[in-house]
Amino acid sequence: MGKLFIIEPHESAHTDVITKGLQLAKMLQKSPEIFAYCYEYFYGDPIIYEEAKQQLQQHKQQQLLERLQQLDAGDVPLHVVWCKYLYEHACEYATNEGFDLIVKGIHASEHMLPTDWQLLRTTKVPVMLLTQNPLQRGNSVLMALDLDTENPQKQQLNQQVLQHARTLAEATGGQLHLAYILRIPRLIRDLEVLNVQLLVKDAYRRHQLTLAEIGLPKEQIHIISGEPDLCLYQLACRLKSDYLVMGVRQRKGLMGWMLGNTAEQILLRSRSDVLVIPSSS
Repeated sequence: MGKLFIIEPHESAHTDVITKGLQLAKMLQKSPEIFAYCYEYFYGDPIIYEEAKQQLQQHKQQQLLERLQQLDAGDVPLHVVWCKYLYEHACEYATNEGFDLIVKGIHASEHMLPTDWQLLRTTKVPVMLLTQNPLQRGNSVLMALDLDTENPQKQQLNQQVLQHARTLAEATGGQLHLAYILRIPRLIRDLEVLNVQLLVKDAYRRHQLTLAEIGLPKEQIHIISGEPDLCLYQLACRLKSDYLVMGVRQRKGLMGWMLGNTAEQILLRSRSDVLVIPSSS
């Protein structure tokens, strides 16, 4: 049985991450563990600092133990971690201890918080980010693939996304849908420089064998032109998708920032829970 890493939500969060995480663990047949993070700056006597630290951790643990008892989940392992940077501990511990999935709520704001962004850039374990603004729930899983890529790493990532999306659809009973976005800037579309409809038809023709191997009905395959974040958002809303599954290539420096910016826009728009598969998983 695999293991599921549930991160206790921020106090201001509207999403019940613990309840949803326990439900996912049951559906995916994984063993859940809950991690709560706390950290405060203290100045002065180190003895007082240590006492205050222990009191804060004990208070947090007691709160969560009571919450787990209410959920009839008192036997679920609980870890209260004193850590300044959540993502550093979560990524390292989840990898070293053999976790299959990290579940965390995403903060509703104009920009992703640094914790979420760093988590996606450094994790080697798939991360499920839970939306705070869900759609009226449907019963589908939407996966985003890059069908045109010739990059071996991206092709491998496609296979990982497909595998995780199938597993999630089977576990939740959702209908699996495939999305491929032909990235065409809005200016080019508006100027009608290209015949977009012909490009879409050509994409279906080029990838006929690949799509046949995946084995989904035609009505569950969607090739769309436009900007990925907006197209995936609109398609997920139309399908009322419970989950969006996507891959992320992790890079450092400027390229890492650009990649993070693309993923950020998709996550900020999404009203589905988003399962992010890192290229290093």
